[in-house]
Amino acid sequence: MRVILACFIFISSFALGQKAHQHNNWSRSELGVLGGVSYYIGDLNQKHFNNSNLAGQIFYRYNIHSRLAYRFNFTYGFIEGYDSESKRSLYKNRNLSFQTELYEFATGIEFSYFPFEIGHKRYRGTAYLLAEIGLTKINPQAEYNGDMVDLQPLGTEGQGTSTNDRGKYSTLQLNVPLGIGFRVSISRNIAFNGEYGIRFMFSDYLDDVHSYRYADPAVILAENGPMAADLSNRSLDGSRFGRRGDPTSRDWYTFVGVGFSFRLAGNKACPAPAQ
Repeated sequence: MRVILACFIFISSFALGQKAHQHNNWSRSELGVLGGVSYYIGDLNQKHFNNSNLAGQIFYRYNIHSRLAYRFNFTYGFIEGYDSESKRSLYKNRNLSFQTELYEFATGIEFSYFPFEIGHKRYRGTAYLLAEIGLTKINPQAEYNGDMVDLQPLGTEGQGTSTNDRGKYSTLQLNVPLGIGFRVSISRNIAFNGEYGIRFMFSDYLDDVHSYRYADPAVILAENGPMAADLSNRSLDGSRFGRRGDPTSRDWYTFVGVGFSFRLAGNKACPAPAQ
């Protein structure tokens, strides 16, 4: 971790020293918007792009030089998963489901493979890598008697009961967004952008499912209430000894989008790093 931090500081310092007088903060800055889809991979879905939903992102990019930039972005998405759609009898019998909106704020660095600047006649396009740290607001829900109910307050795996020393998970989750993308200049101040990003979570409760076994239904009923007991075990055969989740792996979700970025001012070429 220290090596990565040291490299980041070195690259940033090096970049800031490259003829910074040719640009001001406005000409180095871009605002952009991406539209696309989001989906999740976890206990209730293992197929890419399954149950994809519309998603969007607004971002700010500050170009340190033609190959390195800071990024700040806000992303909205919606993800869901259903055992009823699985082809495996084990999951069909488990019969769990969830859905949640995602509100993500993230910041990090973007490194371009080739020198690039909007409107530059020579540096017209590039692919890039993105590495960030982010926070995501989640709220897993499931249908109960025709209504959508919040799962986190219920403690469906016995959180908050006398048999479970774990507190209820937070609905504000830390994550690491990693992505690849491309940028193509289409005018003096506009670029076309495309991006695919994975959000690795520090929690396994994106879908409200973590524990391998079901919690004691009598304890959940007595201490968390009948709704928590009903939503804790929805298996078709009613067995409390079946498999609920997989605690050995964590959930993650993706954002895939295309859109445009707009330079805020100026059209001078961004200085390339020294060779």
